[in-house]
Amino acid sequence: MQNLVQIQPNRRKGFTLIELVVVILILGIIAAVAAPKMLNTIASAKTNSAKQSLQIVRSAIEMYKSQDANNAYPPAATLATALQPYLKGPFPVCPIGNNNANVFASTANPLVVGGSSEGWVYNQTTGDFAINDSVGIAY
Repeated sequence: MQNLVQIQPNRRKGFTLIELVVVILILGIIAAVAAPKMLNTIASAKTNSAKQSLQIVRSAIEMYKSQDANNAYPPAATLATALQPYLKGPFPVCPIGNNNANVFASTANPLVVGGSSEGWVYNQTTGDFAINDSVGIAY
């Protein structure tokens, strides 16, 4: 008996062009739906980080004042150094804007934000501490 095997010489295994195009279209649709949500998550994380940093520094300012002999707020010029005993780790950088830890002194009451200098803004008379971003959003 002969073993007959039918061989189809022109038959190749693989994907057709139409199948590849359909898969690429599906991936494109998924990317178009997911990308805006990912970008929104990044902005939300920055805002939450900013609020957390503000709360930490504001608490440190109040702890400094409660332990100061004159019941005074820390001086603006040396704020980061004065608060070091009340912070776990280094003075936080401002996550909004250019990501620095600069502290700008202000005498405005209430504190005005939205100047051209980005970073933190602090009033040593009132103890107000805020983010000074170029847009002027109050966090």
